[in-house]
Order: sequence, then C-alpha cells, then structure tokens
Amino acid sequence: MSTITFVTGNANKLKEVIAILSGPQSEGGESKVGKFTIVNQSINLDEVQGTIDEVTIHKAKSAAEILGGPVLVEDTCLGFNAFNNLPGPYIKWFVQSVGLQGLVDMLYKFEDKSANAICTFGYCEGPGKEVKLFQGITKGNIVESRGPTNFGWDSVFEPEGFQQTYAELDKKVKNSISHRFKALDKLRDFLISQ
Repeated sequence: MSTITFVTGNANKLKEVIAILSGPQSEGGESKVGKFTIVNQSINLDEVQGTIDEVTIHKAKSAAEILGGPVLVEDTCLGFNAFNNLPGPYIKWFVQSVGLQGLVDMLYKFEDKSANAICTFGYCEGPGKEVKLFQGITKGNIVESRGPTNFGWDSVFEPEGFQQTYAELDKKVKNSISHRFKALDKLRDFLISQ
C-alpha cells in the first residue's frame, strides 16, 4: 500500500475530495483508492503566476520536494468568459480582495455572465518526477450570491442546466457534476490502473 499526501489545509475541500475519490473516510481520516492510501497535510507552497497548468505543476513539484514522496495538489480556478478565463488561478486572491459581490459586480457591464469552473489536480510520485495533470471543467454563469458563503465562490456560480448555485445544491448532486468531480474521476481511473 502506497501513501499519497494531498496537500491542503482546507477541511471542506478535503471532505469533498475524499467523498468523490473513495467514499466515506475511514477512522483516522484516511482514504483508500486502489493500492493507495490518501492522507492530507497542510503546507505553505509558493503560488507562482502563470497558466493553470504551470501553477499546478509548480505546486506539485514543490510539495514533492518538501515532503519527499508522492503528493497530490489541486488548483481551482474560476474564469469569466468575458475576461478570457480570468481571474482563473487567481480567484482565491480576488475573493479575498473584492469579495463575492465584487466578483458579480466585475461583470455588470458585460452581457456575457458565463464562466468556467476549472479544477486541476497534479500528481507527482516524488522529488524530480514528472507531474501528471487531471483537469475537469464545469460551465455555468455568475449570479448574485445565493446559499451558504463558507466555501469559496460556490454561492455565485450556477452550473449550466441548474437553477441553483453550487452552494445551494445538495452536496451529493454537486459532487456528481462539479469541476472537482470531473478531475477526480480522471485521477481515480489513473490511480486504480497503477
């Protein structure tokens, strides 16, 4: 059994990833996928500027160096089509700086309120190894905030085909359609094939 460390300090993200990847957590917070056990650890990683792929690859390589073994990192983006997929990988900083209403207000002069929720997981076997990327995209629209506001920008993103924001959706429904689910579905297939 090999152990992969998922680098996150976000308890909500960890629960969602484990729920999607392998079902309910076992005692002790461990999760199993194929021959791998997934554990988590919170470490501070430098956030470089660049494309989604460049940001994720840098995070994975840095985490593998720091932890000295197999790691999993995630980069979640929200890109407005009117802004050519920006704020993209900088969405966390935008939410902290302008808030959820600020995100909505950024699009007030644009007819196009469509957006892409993009999740990219990077898996690195260890220091000096190649990073494998697994990406999922969910299309939707930016709307006035609805639902709980305790999970990033979920309350302002309404996925295509739904009348509810991510925040309003039942967790099981969200976990079956989200950008994170789509990326983790590819990652699970890869891990099981190892």
